[in-house]
Amino acid sequence: MQELVKSAYEALLAKEYDKALELYRALEEKKEPTSYYYLGFLYFRGHGVPQDTKKAFDYYLEAATREVPLAQFEVALMLENGEGCEKNESEAAFWYEEAAKRGNIDAFNNLGAMFKEGRGVVQDYKKAFILFSKAANANNAKAQFNLGALYDMGLGCEEDKEKAIEYCRKAAYQGHEMAKGIIMRMQNDGQIVF
Repeated sequence: MQELVKSAYEALLAKEYDKALELYRALEEKKEPTSYYYLGFLYFRGHGVPQDTKKAFDYYLEAATREVPLAQFEVALMLENGEGCEKNESEAAFWYEEAAKRGNIDAFNNLGAMFKEGRGVVQDYKKAFILFSKAANANNAKAQFNLGALYDMGLGCEEDKEKAIEYCRKAAYQGHEMAKGIIMRMQNDGQIVF
């Protein structure tokens, strides 16, 4: 089965979508967990099949229940945005947490944002701080920016303008547009010198 998984992935990378679809359908028959994720991906993008976000969501959800972290993240994202399914932020938070438990760094950041804003969960700045810290330390630019914002306002942590600038700068170096704008404005105002 590993050879079939490898062949399907190679077809996907080569943008041979019809072949990838055929191989992932064969893997689906064998109940191979990642096949559901990749079938969801094909339907979400409309590669080799008509684009269908509802079908994509159903495949992602099947993969998510089989503990595929990328699928758990995609399900959470779709639930958060109501794409291919009914919007449900508390369900989104659940799936972000499942993906985070399995090491998905983007899930740490997105779950942190939900705790910061109190969407789908009870607002908790300390939890947001912990989640953003985990993702920021793994070099996630969005999380670095979000962590900097918490330090700047003293939410979930002691206010620390130096750390706020440090994390904002890290995000800016990685191309985060808002962070770049803030750093540039601070330089122009003479608040910081590189």
